[in-house]
This record gives sequence, structure tokens and C-alpha cells, in this order.
Amino acid sequence: MPQMVPSEFSGAVPVDGYGPGFFRVAGIVHNGPLIVTQSGARDWGGLADGAALLALAGMIDVLFLGMGAEIAPPPRALIAELEQAGIMVEPMSTPSAARSYNVTLSEGRRVACALIPL
Repeated sequence: MPQMVPSEFSGAVPVDGYGPGFFRVAGIVHNGPLIVTQSGARDWGGLADGAALLALAGMIDVLFLGMGAEIAPPPRALIAELEQAGIMVEPMSTPSAARSYNVTLSEGRRVACALIPL
């Protein structure tokens, strides 16, 4: 399982690691798609569950969207809804999204990631 590089998160919740079908966040293993914010992790219904991502409006500025092992284009309608709600979306591979989330989180920024497992 790839390990994430330790950093200082000042009480915020980082992604510790990931593997086929799971993520480890704050020492707890979660199976399936996941949303991670500075306050914790919760199950996510995947790209069809746009409401869970829209609920982050006002709490975050950037959402790293992990699309799986390879970058894939997310649904345009979902991206448009999120951007209209004031959330900048950065689609990328899931490993890149987890790393980008951790780095941006360590900078104290208002960020979240939504991750589709490998």
C-alpha cells in the first residue's frame, strides 16, 4: 500500500494511504468512494452523488476529484454545478488527488478530496 509523506496538519485529517478498493484516513480504513475534508472522512456515492459534493459549498474552495487509477473526464454537468456553487474542481488520478489534498491541507487551505478507489 502506498504511504503518504508525513506532514503537519494542525488537527486536520489527512489521507494516510490507499490501496485497491480502500483508503486509510486518520488511521481508519474506509472501503469504496470517499469524501475527505479537514474534519473527517465519509462514504460517498461516487460521481452520481453530486449532492454530497455540493453540500461542501461555503466550507471549501478547492475539491480534488480523484477519478481512479487514471485521470478521466468527470461529468460536465457536475463540474458546472460545483463551480457555480463556488467550488473549484481539479480532476486527476486518485493517487494525485490524495497527495494534492494533503499538501494543500498542510498549507492551511480550505480543501477537500472526493476519491474513487483504484
